[in-house]
Amino acid sequence: MANNFLCPACNGHLTINDALILSIKTDSKHKGLILLNPEIGNYIKTTHPSFVIEKGVQYILYCPICGAVLNTKDHHQLIKLKMIGNDGKEYDVYFSGVGGEKCTYKVSGKKVEKKGPDVKIYDKYFEVPEEDRKYL
Repeated sequence: MANNFLCPACNGHLTINDALILSIKTDSKHKGLILLNPEIGNYIKTTHPSFVIEKGVQYILYCPICGAVLNTKDHHQLIKLKMIGNDGKEYDVYFSGVGGEKCTYKVSGKKVEKKGPDVKIYDKYFEVPEEDRKYL
């Protein structure tokens, strides 16, 4: 069983087969769909050939079901989703919405698991007390 991702706003299922499906757009209003691998730490992505993910560009990601913005309010570079893991437990998952950055955080209570070569960029956001993480 693969990880199952949910929208934190509507609890809609975002995973179909082997893909996490999200809406994506740039500040210049270029928009489309992006398919991500639901395995934590696997950064394979698929977009329409005309939608090129550019390194260093900040993207805004949305739930394709309800349209909710998935970028966190205080740290707009981070995307937040809910995940039901292979173990059946629920987690908060954060990953970078900046093109080319590879980092993912899986959070459950006080436990934070990190993956990817760029985790040091955002580590400071996960060194806050658990009760304050809801503001991420």
